[in-house]
Amino acid sequence: MRPFRSIALLVAAVPALAFAQGASPAQPPAAPGPDATAPAPPSPAEPPERQRTERDAPAVPQSQPEATPSAPAVTEEDDADRAQAPAAQAPAATQPTDAPVLDTHEAPRTTDAQQQRLVNGAPLYNPNVNVHIVQKKRFADEGKHELVLYPAAVQVNGKFTNHVGTALSYVYHLQENFALQVGGQYNWYSDESDFNLELIDKVREQAQAASSLLLQWGAHAGVEVTPLYGKFAFFNNSLAQFSVVLSGGAGIGKTRHLIRPEVANEVDGQTYQVPARFGDTGNKFLGEVGGGFRVQFGEHYALRLEVRDLIYTARVDRVDGCNLADFEALEAARAANQPFDGLNLSGGCKVSKFDGVDPKTKKNYREDIILGRDLVAEPSSDVLNNVSFYAGFSVLF
Repeated sequence: MRPFRSIALLVAAVPALAFAQGASPAQPPAAPGPDATAPAPPSPAEPPERQRTERDAPAVPQSQPEATPSAPAVTEEDDADRAQAPAAQAPAATQPTDAPVLDTHEAPRTTDAQQQRLVNGAPLYNPNVNVHIVQKKRFADEGKHELVLYPAAVQVNGKFTNHVGTALSYVYHLQENFALQVGGQYNWYSDESDFNLELIDKVREQAQAASSLLLQWGAHAGVEVTPLYGKFAFFNNSLAQFSVVLSGGAGIGKTRHLIRPEVANEVDGQTYQVPARFGDTGNKFLGEVGGGFRVQFGEHYALRLEVRDLIYTARVDRVDGCNLADFEALEAARAANQPFDGLNLSGGCKVSKFDGVDPKTKKNYREDIILGRDLVAEPSSDVLNNVSFYAGFSVLF
């Protein structure tokens, strides 16, 4: 009975011993030392039944707390080493792949940080980057005076007439896009066109006064507006300020008309060249409309290119102050070879223009009476459009 009791106690103790071994943490084997002894082999006296029934208990994983490394103590020597460490040891920032690269052979245009500031992400003064921005108007016009000289004003729609002259204008800018203007023009060349002179020479006909009335000078006053303005660059370094100008006004102009063209006068076997004869047709109402460009260079100088239409009435009812009734009386006295002194003429009729003989050309002025009468015989109420191109410059102050 004793052997069987021993076996029963041994079987009951094996599970408790296995549980105790699994709960205790595994200890690393100690390094063999001089005093260490080798583990004893299992006792041969153990019964074989224990060897057969003893099994290893399943290993239960145990959660071990993670070891937190303790921070090393900071000494004064470490602080000094950190202060002396160069900034290059810091990790470099990642550079974008599309970042502009400065040419190594070209020096930066400026080193001022303010001038190298970013505008919407684009670096200024970088030779690889072009920045386009909208700037404010460089020079204000409000409250300024402008004196404009047009050395050349050339008619561009001349079919029966030709005009070339010089114009002068004064502009006061009440606001940035509104101004008052006063101008005058003198046509130092005003004559019939070659086409009209050819008609007179070949078929003894000329254009009616409504189409061939000539403008000697004109004066007008009006307004000028600037609906559009901007700036442009030239030579990549200079900016010019331009504006579109529209003008309109009214005034008065002096007109004349050709009575007879240049002719050759033969007297006593000698030929004289008689210049063309023009008759004064009086002052007419004058209207002016136009438009063009003004390009300003700097604060005080500008260039102007404009097209203007001078509109004036073409009614011719008097020539050198004489109306149709005056010409009828003069023609009757000429036919009867009577003097003009006792004729009942209007107060404005210049009789001396149609009486007498030119001492230089031997031309008898009485021969022009019939030509003057033909001009006023059929007066017209039409208007003429004298369209001219104006090129000039101005000074602002």
